[in-house]
Amino acid sequence: MFDKAKNLYKMQKQAREIKSQLKKTHIEAENEGVVVVISGEQEVIEIKISDEAMADKKSLEKNLASCLNKAVKKSQQIGAELMQSVMGPDGLAGLTQ
Repeated sequence: MFDKAKNLYKMQKQAREIKSQLKKTHIEAENEGVVVVISGEQEVIEIKISDEAMADKKSLEKNLASCLNKAVKKSQQIGAELMQSVMGPDGLAGLTQ
């Protein structure tokens, strides 16, 4: 029982460290003159739009949505990989035994 509590505390500490890492991680996505930068916590850091991309509103909207979706998907992958390193290949199985 004590070992399970110790393991849970260790996992919580590692999860806090990962959250801190994600906050510092910046993910960039680019599409046709639109660049979006988000943190690993999926907060928008920066949006850059070239003059050429500004010329067509419809394309700009499409490219901005595409960049945001790419960046969010990448941040989810990074977060999942980092959490997998904490939880191990069996997930939380080590706590239920």
